[in-house]
Amino acid sequence: MVAEILAELAALEDPRTREVNERHGDDHGVNLGKLRAVAKRLKTRHDLARDLWATGDTAARLLATLVCRPKAFGVGELDAMVRQTRAPKVHDWFVNYVVKKSPHADDLRRAWTADPDPVVASAGWALTTEKVTKKPEVLDLPALLDVIEAEMKGAPDRLQWSMNHCLAQIGIDHAEHRARAVDIGERLEVLKDYPTPPGCTSPFAPVWIAEIVRRRSGG
Repeated sequence: MVAEILAELAALEDPRTREVNERHGDDHGVNLGKLRAVAKRLKTRHDLARDLWATGDTAARLLATLVCRPKAFGVGELDAMVRQTRAPKVHDWFVNYVVKKSPHADDLRRAWTADPDPVVASAGWALTTEKVTKKPEVLDLPALLDVIEAEMKGAPDRLQWSMNHCLAQIGIDHAEHRARAVDIGERLEVLKDYPTPPGCTSPFAPVWIAEIVRRRSGG
């Protein structure tokens, strides 16, 4: 079955899609809409998902995140898997489609945020950002801002991006911390010059915060 699916994914490879993806660090050329269509046909198949992940193929791992049963993974298994998510899209889908649905998510959030591997730590910060919005009472927001202020500027790219997202979300969701979040963003200038397509919101935290707050207020 795995061999058949790998062959199907290989047949969906498009050189132009791969070229675009590789500019973002993702080594596959499968259109994500077509990949989702394969997942929809397969439905939930957890053992198959494990086998697809074990191939190490990026497209196969993306598919695995869509057909697995997130609650069936043990905490040790999830920890091992996050350390294998070197392709950014695999990392993103794994955190959002698998870990966030796991009963172990909060334990992993606390463990991963302090992990010395920046890829693992970025997963911890992504989980923390969700808590900022959905369950802020379990967090110490001033302490989070202290860490961001001290460490974000020098963090590796993927970790820096996750910390910056957390900074922006604190500013967006918590008016009492908004001024400090904006001040940290302005002083650190992380992603200030990030190229942003027309019609998209800049990831520079002060601009991001201001734009989303404006939209929510109907401005």
